[in-house]
Parts: sequence; C-alpha cells; structure tokens
Amino acid sequence: MKKAVIIGAGPAGLTAAHELLSRSKEYSVTILEESDRIGGISQTVRYKGNRMDIGGHRFFSKDDRVTEWWYNILPPQGAPSKDDILLGRKREYQEGGADPEKTDNVMLKRNRVSRIYYDGKFFDYPVTMKWETIKNMGFFTTMKAGFSYLGATAKKLPEDSLENFYINRFGKVLYSMFFEGYTEKLWGRHPKYISADWGSQRVKGLSIKAVIKDMFGKIFGGKNKKVETSLIEEYIYPKLGPGQLWETVRDRAAEMGAEVKMNCPVVKINEKGGKISGVEYIENGERKTMECDVLISSMPVKDLLDAFTKPEPEMKKIADGLPYRDFITVGLLVDKLKLENKTDIKTVGNIVPDCWIYVQDTSVKLGRIQIFNNWSPYMVEDFENKVWIGLEYFCDEGDKYWNMSDEDFIEFAKGELEKIGVIDKKDVLDAHRERIKKAYPAYFDTYDQMDELIEYLNGFENLYCVGRNGQHRYNNMDHSMVTSFETVDAILEHKTDKSPIWNVNTEEEYHESK
Repeated sequence: MKKAVIIGAGPAGLTAAHELLSRSKEYSVTILEESDRIGGISQTVRYKGNRMDIGGHRFFSKDDRVTEWWYNILPPQGAPSKDDILLGRKREYQEGGADPEKTDNVMLKRNRVSRIYYDGKFFDYPVTMKWETIKNMGFFTTMKAGFSYLGATAKKLPEDSLENFYINRFGKVLYSMFFEGYTEKLWGRHPKYISADWGSQRVKGLSIKAVIKDMFGKIFGGKNKKVETSLIEEYIYPKLGPGQLWETVRDRAAEMGAEVKMNCPVVKINEKGGKISGVEYIENGERKTMECDVLISSMPVKDLLDAFTKPEPEMKKIADGLPYRDFITVGLLVDKLKLENKTDIKTVGNIVPDCWIYVQDTSVKLGRIQIFNNWSPYMVEDFENKVWIGLEYFCDEGDKYWNMSDEDFIEFAKGELEKIGVIDKKDVLDAHRERIKKAYPAYFDTYDQMDELIEYLNGFENLYCVGRNGQHRYNNMDHSMVTSFETVDAILEHKTDKSPIWNVNTEEEYHESK
C-alpha cells in the first residue's frame, strides 16, 4: 500500500484525507497536526458552554462539488423560526433532554447580514446608495462620492497597488471612508504598498459601470433586485460552528483508516531525486521519521521551505520574505448591546441582526465584531438572555498586542468597544481570548516572486501544496477544499500538471472576504 502523509488537519488537509480514502484503496493516510485542535482557522473554540468561530465561516460556494460534500457530511435543515429555535433549545436543555452535542448533525439555514459601523452609524456591506446611506453620509458627502465615482470612470489609475484598485472601482471618497483605514488595520500596511492581486481576488466581478448605475438608480427611485438580494442572503452553517463539520470529517476519515496525529509538528522534509522521501516530526518530545510516497502540505510555505533539507537559497529567501498577519479574537459575554435593531429583521432578544460588523473607525484597532447568537443559537449557552460576541483584531506575532496578557488585552478590547458606543463595560459578564498564528497570508514583500516559488515546488514530483497557507493565497474555506479535490484528482489520475491546483480561486468571480 502506498503511503500518503498530509501536513495539517485544517479544511484542506482533512478534505484531502477524506477524498483519498473514499476514492482509493491503494493509499494509507497519516495526518500530522502541530496543534491540539481540528479545523485550523475553521475550528470552533469551546468556552464555558459558549462557542467561538475563529474569523467567521459562512458556508456558501459557487462550486456544487463543495456544497454537495458539505451536505453529505452534515445534512441540511430548513430555516427554523424564532419560536422553533426557542422550543428546540428548551427541549435540549431540559432535565433528561438531548445533549446538543449528540443530536443530529445538521446545517442550519441562516440569513446573512453584514454591515459597516462608521461614525456611529450603520452602512450596508457592500455599500449601497439607498436613502438610508445618503442620510447617514449627508447630502454633500453623497454628492462628492458620486462625482468621485464619475471621476474614476473618466481617468483610470494604473492598478499597481491595492489603493489604485479600490479607487478605480469605488472612487476616492468611498475608498477613503470604507476601505483605506480598514485595509491598513487588516494588513498593517497602507493599501498603496499592497499588491492589487488581493483586491482582484476578493472583490471580483464588480464593474464601475454597474455600481454607478445602481447608485443613481437608487437615488432617483430605481431598484436593482439583484444587488438588494445580495445584501441579505441565505447561507448554511453547522449548528455547533464550523469545527463541528471538520471534527466529523476527522472521525469519518479515521473510520476509513486515516491516522490523525495531534501535537505532532513537522520539523524536517527529506528530498531525494526530485521527490519527497519522507518527513520528520516531533511526537511526545521524541523525533520520529515517516516515509511517504505522496506529501500533501497545508503548512505555511515559509515553514515548508524551512523544513527542507537542502532548499535552493534563492527560493528559501523568497519563502522567508512572505508576510503574514496574525489574529486575535476576544469573546465577550454581555447582558446587552447598546446598538438598536432598527431593521425589520426579527431576532431573539431584538439584538441587531448582524453576523459581522465591520468597524471602520480608525480611532480603534478593532477590525470586526461577530455576534455569535446570529450565526447559530447553539453557539450561546443562554442565548435568550445573553449576547456572545467576538472582537477581531489583526496583528503581528510578537508585537505589543500579541504579547499583552489575556487580562490586559481583554480590558483594552472592552474599552475600545465602549469608546465606539457598542457596550457599557459594566455589562460584560465574562471574556476569553484566542491567538491564531499566520491567519492571513499577505500580498506584499516577496509575494511578487511567488510564481518562481510555485515553479520550484512543482518540481518535486510527489509534493502537493493545498489550502490557504499551503499556497500563500487568501483562500476561503471552499477554495481550500477545492485545492484538495484537484490534488486527489492529480494523484489518482497520475497527472503531472499541477496548475489546476494552483489556479483555484483565480477565476473572475466575486467572493466575499472572510
């Protein structure tokens, strides 16, 4: 039997294991995961009966293979009404009732609402020019934004930076209001120093002509149903968070024979004759070696080259220069939010209906707010009476925010939220902090030499790089899965061309940022 080693138990690694074992009997599979958690950035963190989704993961995809795969793992369930949710939760927590961990694994259908919080007001995301937006912006600013749009159509800037990419599509006024400050929070660099590749990957299919038509159509009473339905749409979501799906995939892969080794970081990759011959890893403090016929890697490209026995010096230099942004999230359990629900969307407790709130205020470091109650009521132990939120921060490993103690950072985060009028600190009941390394592969520094590195890695016949960090590409969860679909196809069909694996998520379609 041939031996496949997979580095990483995130979406890409687990998908590869499941696909390889379900489609072939000629491979044994071992997954080596450096942490003690399943799912990578798509994990679900448990804290005192509450659950945190790291970064937020809406389950939607334009690839039917992915949607069918999800439904095969966790069967879908119709959108429950408010009363159904209340009754269902009460039944499950009654004495002698069902444990929600052991009830049917289901995907809930949810309504999607994401808005921008700017200057103490809510704006649609993506930004629309309906009456409420004009009122929030003011007539003068709205007119400036409109003429700025027109200026962007008349004179295109060279798309040699993310700044110019955004200005070409939205005009300078809306760019400065809704993109510039937030982008700098996210990446720690001004957009003029970031490659336009990130924008072309994350803001696909939006033409300036369509935006202008929609804007003036709304100003003068028109209505674009396509745009409006994109603002409030359905998505599916595991009742216990994304980690529920990936833990189930882990269990299914194990049933098919996969060996999943946790707390086993890979420290060395042995190359021989243009192939990977095996890996070395640490298990219980002991260094071990495992031979392989195929290596599927979702570990960060920088770490992959560090582990090579004899990497080419120039390739090692490129890999060492690839930048990442790290991530901190703070879960806050609060009695109530100060934000009012002024929408017509009904929610339990009448909290605001948002899944995410993008914080554009540059006076705070806070990037986004998640309201876990709106992702799934099962994420919150006392969802009828309490609000469980996630505060998302982007930072660099080792900087002052990363190195702050949990207690100090939680106090800092609470203060920021109070400053922008979202909570009163006295309403905070409990808090929990999580730090995630290399959450976001960044598009600057040596990224412009990534094609050279890809060619080098493809030179190893039996090495396949998958997933967000495995390809140093800002992939959504579904894209990461598709890289593994393509990889398993290549392995089982003996394809030597790896371009379909690397070309995932380069199509000109719009995918919302996660």
